[in-house]
Amino acid sequence: MSVSRILVAGLFALSMAGCATRGPASDAPVLRDPAALAAARSAQAERQAWLDKRTAWSFAGRVAVNANGKGGSGRIDWQQDASVYEVALSAPVTRQSWRLSGDTGSGGGRLEGLEGGTREGADAEGLLREATGWDIPVASMAQWARGLEDRSTAIEAADYGTDGRLRTLRQRGWRVDFMEWTLPEADQPPMPRRIEARREGATVKLAIDQWQLASP
Repeated sequence: MSVSRILVAGLFALSMAGCATRGPASDAPVLRDPAALAAARSAQAERQAWLDKRTAWSFAGRVAVNANGKGGSGRIDWQQDASVYEVALSAPVTRQSWRLSGDTGSGGGRLEGLEGGTREGADAEGLLREATGWDIPVASMAQWARGLEDRSTAIEAADYGTDGRLRTLRQRGWRVDFMEWTLPEADQPPMPRRIEARREGATVKLAIDQWQLASP
């Protein structure tokens, strides 16, 4: 059974659990005042510098993916150490799971849990797309999930909300909406809680329940 078929059974349960967002925040007000916008960009630069020092991090939550009308959903656990990552996804209803591991630096990856055995390739995103039909920008998502730009590619646009936090980011043809943020904790800055990434024919939604950021 393919990953898509395994995980699609959990889609409605996941939506009921709260992963489905209210839709893109296109109508939400954004900063236009030059001084306020400069302050927001400065605060974001400070966030990025703080997070850059913490190369080991992880999050746990829920994900829903749709590509050209086909999708699935489940639990997601993402662990990152510098450029090396391991992403585990499971569907509680079917008790099936798969695991994608790789290196955002080289782009290669290994996908386990598929019918027919493990698959490996030089392009993790292409490997995932070929095996499951899912379009997930893995390398960029490692940055977007933390509320950061992907510095390996150009920014097409970036908007900040009236709260001073990043609201929308456009890169690689994707529109990334940061729907909800956590509150600051001690010296830890706010972290994304709900994210929606879209481009033509593809949607990836994340609802993050827990963040772990290792000390530098």
